Amino acid sequence: MSDKPISKSRRDAVKVMLGTAAAIPMINLVGFGTARASAPANAVAADDATAIALKYHANAAESERVAAARPGLPPEEQHCANCQFMQADAAGATDEWKGCQLFPGKLINVNGWCASWTLKAG
Repeated sequence: MSDKPISKSRRDAVKVMLGTAAAIPMINLVGFGTARASAPANAVAADDATAIALKYHANAAESERVAAARPGLPPEEQHCANCQFMQADAAGATDEWKGCQLFPGKLINVNGWCASWTLKAG
């Protein structure tokens, strides 16, 4: 080691690096924990046979709704929240996850879309 004392700026730099190294895992834990907790256990999975057949996607913006648009509303306005098959009072329903007649016992994302989308009456 050198006989020169560590300069104040070097100490400050080391403190910042150590603080950052400690903060990054905490930020990742909080971010991933939130993402995992957002979908309930009984949410329709992407590999569900019915979901595949109906081209269901939990995020309508990433679905095929423009190519397979149904009558009633423009494709960009079609989502599960305004579909007649959505069941707001299903067991385990939240503001973001509701039941659907097409997926008995499972929850769909209100921002999702499937090829059976039909405009909710009045």
